[in-house]
Amino acid sequence: MPAILRPRALRPGDLVVVTAPSGQLAPGEEPLLARGVAILERMGFRVRVSPMVDPARNRWWASGTPAEQADELNALLRDPEVRAVVAHTGGQTTIGYLDLIDLDAIRADPKPIIGYSDISLLHMALHARTGLVGFHADIATHGFGSDWYTLGDEARRAELVDLYTRVLTRAEAPGALPARAAWETWRPGSAQGPLFGGLLNRLVLLQATPFAPPAERFEGAVLFWEELQRPVSRIWNDLHTLRLSGVLDRIAGMVVGIPTEVTPHEDGGATRGSAGRRTRRPGPT
Repeated sequence: MPAILRPRALRPGDLVVVTAPSGQLAPGEEPLLARGVAILERMGFRVRVSPMVDPARNRWWASGTPAEQADELNALLRDPEVRAVVAHTGGQTTIGYLDLIDLDAIRADPKPIIGYSDISLLHMALHARTGLVGFHADIATHGFGSDWYTLGDEARRAELVDLYTRVLTRAEAPGALPARAAWETWRPGSAQGPLFGGLLNRLVLLQATPFAPPAERFEGAVLFWEELQRPVSRIWNDLHTLRLSGVLDRIAGMVVGIPTEVTPHEDGGATRGSAGRRTRRPGPT
């Protein structure tokens, strides 16, 4: 396994770029994007929005072709002025260009890549190949730009902005994360270990690729996962896939995000597996 690769801490005034590594910006979402940019600026960063984040740019359900998406991400990874990359939303497309990403650029200048949902596939795949630490955290448009951040509890918003600022700008661990509500314990006990995970179906999807995390990566780890708009039958199958692959025998603990729009059966609702246009309760996992 590659050694852990930690991006350097950001400094006030560093350039952060909001890009579209998966889904496109839909018409009418410009105000959400502007509000998300404002939150990032509130953290003390300069923010630039990439050309891919444009409602006029799209290819089916994506912001561009796999080659176009990889070209833009690689340009950001190679640019020494860019110190962090923030996904504007999730989507369905990151697996289409994993083999086009400049892994040497990541190794030469590791940078935070920030996002969740389909972006968690990037986190897991790049960590498997380079050791890069991923930042499973809010996206710009449907996270920082959501009504929750702009119209919700100001004290909670300030708490999260402070947390993200500390995570991105300090070398030391941020300490206990502020929980929104009480945790529910399914199996009591205590565990500690490296935190690894993301969207459950994306983790399973990676297992059939050269970007799959090695089994040793799960030894003693705390596995976290979330899921959206999938029936319980598929979640059940995905968890058994992890069991049969030996993952569940290796982990020290498991943290489950609150499932969103999950139906009991295959015909009980939508079965999309990612967060293209969703709003979730903000905050890091």
